Amino acid sequence: MKSGRHRARTLLLLFAEAMLLFGGMMLATLLRLGSDGFEEYFVEHYGVYKAALVTIVCLAAFYFYDLYDFVVIGDRRELVLRLMQALGMAWVALAVIFYVAPDLMVGRGVSLIALPLALGLMVGWRVSIHYLLGHPKMGERILIVGTGAQGLEIAREVLARRDAGYRIVGFVDNKPELVGRSLINPRVLGTTTDLPELVRREGIDRIVVAMGERRGRFPTKQLLDLSLSGDVAIEEGTSFYERLTGRVHLDMLRPSWLIFTGRGRQARLSAFLRALLHRGAALVGGLLSLPIVILTAIAIKLDSPGPIFYRQERVGKNGRIFTLIKFRSMRVDAEKEGPVWAKENDDRTTRVGRIIRKTRIDEIPQFWNILKGEMNFVGPRPERPHFVKQLAEEIPFYEQRHLVAPGLTGWAQIKYPYGASIEDARQKLQYDLYYIKNQSLALDALIMFETIKIILFGRGAR
Repeated sequence: MKSGRHRARTLLLLFAEAMLLFGGMMLATLLRLGSDGFEEYFVEHYGVYKAALVTIVCLAAFYFYDLYDFVVIGDRRELVLRLMQALGMAWVALAVIFYVAPDLMVGRGVSLIALPLALGLMVGWRVSIHYLLGHPKMGERILIVGTGAQGLEIAREVLARRDAGYRIVGFVDNKPELVGRSLINPRVLGTTTDLPELVRREGIDRIVVAMGERRGRFPTKQLLDLSLSGDVAIEEGTSFYERLTGRVHLDMLRPSWLIFTGRGRQARLSAFLRALLHRGAALVGGLLSLPIVILTAIAIKLDSPGPIFYRQERVGKNGRIFTLIKFRSMRVDAEKEGPVWAKENDDRTTRVGRIIRKTRIDEIPQFWNILKGEMNFVGPRPERPHFVKQLAEEIPFYEQRHLVAPGLTGWAQIKYPYGASIEDARQKLQYDLYYIKNQSLALDALIMFETIKIILFGRGAR
């Protein structure tokens, strides 16, 4: 989940790009029709509403191509390619809208001018924005207290997200022999006793504390003085890492995190409202998908012998076992030698199975599990008891993912590719724990929208 300042930056970016696209449409109309035709078009032919429609469709296409996720964009070439793909998708969508509702049509001449104009404006704007966000002189200046594994891991994540708006100035520790040494790129600027001077001299905006509270070593006095002065923000390393990456690092996790992540009355009310939302969405989804369900059932029956549905035991909330329902996508003898993880290009899948897995149609019957209260729409994906027992022995805190109801989709599903190993399960658990701590209606809505993107582009299915 994004922090407040990141959400504000995204909203500002959305507003600026809406103005650019709307202005581009007006300029294209002016160039095509001249001043007299421009006024007539916008007054008598509802040009303002047509330009607004084009703007909304383009912004939606940018969202679907992850253009508001700065971490996803690797380089400028990828940025330009995604912009071209997004605008192409937007123009195809607009063509369909204009075919269904001809009165909304912008006009061929205006469109031919608007498309290259919008592409030029957006490429110039986005390249400039990404250059500024990635510039060493821009962004919040970070000082990391601690040079251990936690401090270095935080630094690596910040350096991997140069467009996220953070700049690591350096480290401090209580080991004088490390002063001046370069660790992964930023160097150790001083010891913990130098903190107040370093904050003033280097213009530090935020101190990230990545040091254990050992007696006599933790700079309690210096950090307390700086905190009370209000000159600099101070944040605990685990919280900063969580906010930056959207996951909880298991090696940084302490039992106290689980103890103090309690559920108050407000959280219980939120859980009740979310349960209503999830069941309502499952009911609507089940009714809308009924034609697909019928066609899929026929296709499965014609394609291979065996039942239409596949029932499998899964572990739900508080460790309760329930029966999950899916469309059968594998041969009936797929697990004659025992439970195994699904793998890429699994040869056990049928011809129809490959299609319904890729499109996630095989998951539709789980609407029934949601309506029965065994699952939510959003939550950690339910795992089989055989694997839960194995993973709980290998991975610390694995059982804590059963504190909430499992989901049809989840934070781990949209943030991490399909996993088929213990290490994959460990990585996904970090996202599941983040969701458990931060679950809300807003986060659920975000996960649902991101899931739609994944289904449309067919990412991550096996």
